[in-house]
Amino acid sequence: MTTLKESTSSDASRTHKLTISEILELLSDGNIPLRFSAYDGSAAGPEDAPLGLKLKSPRGTTYLATAPGDLGMARAYVSGDLEAEGVHPGDPYELLRVMGDELHFRRPSALTLATITRSLGWDLLRPIAPPPQEAIPRWRRIAEGLRHSKTRDAESISHHYDVSNTFYEYVLGESMTYTCAAYTSPEQSLEEAQENKYRLVFEKLGLKEGDRLLDIGCGWGSMVRYAARRGVKVIGATLSREQADWAQKAIADEGLSELAEVRFSDYRDIAETGFDAVSSIGLTEHIGVSNYPAYFSFIQSKLRDGGRVLNHSITRPDNRSHAKAGSFIDRYVFPDGELTGSGRIISEMQDVGLEVRHEESLREHYALTLAAWCRNLVDNWDACVAEAGEGTARIWGLYMAGSRLGFERNVVQLHQVLGVKLGPKGEAGLPLRPWWDA
Repeated sequence: MTTLKESTSSDASRTHKLTISEILELLSDGNIPLRFSAYDGSAAGPEDAPLGLKLKSPRGTTYLATAPGDLGMARAYVSGDLEAEGVHPGDPYELLRVMGDELHFRRPSALTLATITRSLGWDLLRPIAPPPQEAIPRWRRIAEGLRHSKTRDAESISHHYDVSNTFYEYVLGESMTYTCAAYTSPEQSLEEAQENKYRLVFEKLGLKEGDRLLDIGCGWGSMVRYAARRGVKVIGATLSREQADWAQKAIADEGLSELAEVRFSDYRDIAETGFDAVSSIGLTEHIGVSNYPAYFSFIQSKLRDGGRVLNHSITRPDNRSHAKAGSFIDRYVFPDGELTGSGRIISEMQDVGLEVRHEESLREHYALTLAAWCRNLVDNWDACVAEAGEGTARIWGLYMAGSRLGFERNVVQLHQVLGVKLGPKGEAGLPLRPWWDA
């Protein structure tokens, strides 16, 4: 059924082309909670709105029209053709919150689509090259390499992590930790909360001086160094050469080389066995859900009897949702990334013979972590832009602010799952009750 609004707008469109703002009003439910302005001189929404969007060029319109949804908006925003007003590009959280809560789009009728197409003209509807920061589409990645092969995984990790160690130092802070912190209170500093996270992992794994730890997907080696400072012998593995180089220097600078090393290596190429513990902090998101059996089998094979594993990863709030990431995340942040529910992770661990002894959600903790990273990006904006370019800095602000909203709204979660490799007669060797401080 054609609505009165559509009919009126369609009648008017017979005598004039729709402006960009009129098109937005057609596609929305009529409630535009921010000020929208466009290069054609049109505007919509409250004039005194504290937040706004400014479409600055026809190229931005092409991005929006040829990839409707988050991908098109990301292209226009990253390229600088869509400007956020009332927020800093390092932390557009408040704008995203208002858009998510109050700006709703509807599926247009065929008549409305025809009117919009005629108003825009075919020149603006021809696809153009995306911003240079965008990864190639999933179908091309499939054509060029087996999904989650060692080569393709290395390319995906490099796309995300080999931006610039200096850039990450500005955003992540002193801990150089790109995973969820564990807060004792919302007022705790980021560095204190990251130290607390490593303390929590260390205690859950029951590590002590002289033990051996394998940390897979170790990033810049913060867990590696935390454990080595306490006398644990640690091997870390990362597919990012820049991370490995940074981590090895940090290990040497702290005088920990006799206890710790970080290898530029696929975790599947680690030959050593008999570890007392394995930590996997932020890696499961990268390996592909179909590879969970092989992944947890590998971990199980590396542990001694009674050895423990701590899996710390982003999850979905259920076990039924599609595993693949959305278009923006897949093309700009984590190519080939996949998420599933904590129940699937627990089942896969159990199916390879690991007894799950504890799990907990740190969902709200990740929202706090992301807010802190955005503050760092805002505080160091000029330096980050100088180091990695404005497009990349915009991607990170958009991604982190959007992710914060996702964790707050339970679109995504963060779970730690603790398992143990039992002895031949079912021996776990664990205390009867949790032995760590929460």
